[in-house]
Amino acid sequence: MASPPQLQALLQAVNTLLRKRRYHAVLALLKGFRNGAVYGVKIRAPHALVMTFLFRSGSLQEKLQAILKATYTHSRNLACFVFIYKSLCALQSHVQGETHQMHSFLAAFIGGLLVFRKNNNINSQINMYLTSRVLFALCRLGVEKGYIPKLSWDPFPLHTAVIWGLVLWLFEYHRPTLQPSLQSSMTYLYEDSNVWHDISDFLIFNKSRPSK
Repeated sequence: MASPPQLQALLQAVNTLLRKRRYHAVLALLKGFRNGAVYGVKIRAPHALVMTFLFRSGSLQEKLQAILKATYTHSRNLACFVFIYKSLCALQSHVQGETHQMHSFLAAFIGGLLVFRKNNNINSQINMYLTSRVLFALCRLGVEKGYIPKLSWDPFPLHTAVIWGLVLWLFEYHRPTLQPSLQSSMTYLYEDSNVWHDISDFLIFNKSRPSK
């Protein structure tokens, strides 16, 4: 079925506009906002769905509301951050006439302060995700630049052992210091597995269902 002539004309006009180089900077901001929103949904929705139905109590409606709220918050924050970051980078480049490495840091610093400054579960998870990857990247950069000597052996097994040793020690003796979702996951793995009453909560369910 062919599209109406008016719709075809509108699409052609929009496509013509999108190809104009003079509007590229502004359009890049809009697409950055769009990509941030879409990526936020892709990342948060599956995670919130699994974690909510695994560990959260409450009615189905309450669980669905929690999933939607978490997804919306993640998507909105990421979209706003991308928009702010790209805007500030473009502004600095326009004012100084050239691009410097510091522009990226300053733009992200301001964007992070504006968007992710509130200490909540969503922002905390995002920051922890970034922290681990930034530390890995800085170590690799240090080796590249010669600030950190390149080892003749693979440090990954030792790193793995130390991290797992620390996280279980924290869980057993300093649990409140761990992020709530990590506490829930580890409780499920290491404490709930110590308790059962019959075959139903040994193999089928994690905990026995209350009798009616």
